[in-house]
Amino acid sequence: MTSRFMLCSFKTCPWVQRAAIVLRAKQVPYDITYIDRNNRPDWFLAVSPHSKVPVLMIDGKEALFESNAIAEYLDETAAPRLHPEDPIARARNRAWTDYVTTFASAISNTAYSDSEEEFTARAAKIAVPFAKLDEALAKCGNAGPYFNGPKFSLVDAAYAPFLQRYTFMDRLRRLGIIEKFPHLAAWRDALLAAPAVKASTVANIEAVWQENLIVRGRWLAKYVSQSVVGATAAAG
Repeated sequence: MTSRFMLCSFKTCPWVQRAAIVLRAKQVPYDITYIDRNNRPDWFLAVSPHSKVPVLMIDGKEALFESNAIAEYLDETAAPRLHPEDPIARARNRAWTDYVTTFASAISNTAYSDSEEEFTARAAKIAVPFAKLDEALAKCGNAGPYFNGPKFSLVDAAYAPFLQRYTFMDRLRRLGIIEKFPHLAAWRDALLAAPAVKASTVANIEAVWQENLIVRGRWLAKYVSQSVVGATAAAG
């Protein structure tokens, strides 16, 4: 693949991170442009029908939106293939990738709660999608560390950002949920240690994510250390 890529992002967007993980896993060079979510430029609005990120610009001409479409395009055009070769396994991977929206909503809705009561009620719902993924991982019958076994895949790239966000949230306010699901916990640990995942964000992503809680006035922000906030501001 010889095309030039530019990924449009917000610094904390997990859906953009999904695309970045795929690019990193394939070792495809790309540039990244961070969009001000409060002042989205006209050129960006012209290529993003939902006014959202990610958008992948190709050679300054074509623009792809939606993280799943971007991931599938990259997998079809750049080696190595991250989808399984077996048609049934590939379809199963795509089905579980579709489930990521349900999984992600449970985590994001909890993190961005406006009160302790709302946080507690929403956190209680996280166990449902966690249990479904834990069961799916158990049924795979492989030794891991990834969804399909030793090979990193698109379904791994899809879930990694949200398991990372869960971990950030858990560090601020101990939830004790993922420990109840050993297959999911092991998968989370493997994903967060994967080189493509570690290289897919800004260097201080956890602190930037915490700062975003403060900017958006979320209840969980009360647990953010002021020293972290100061360090994030100093880093720009």
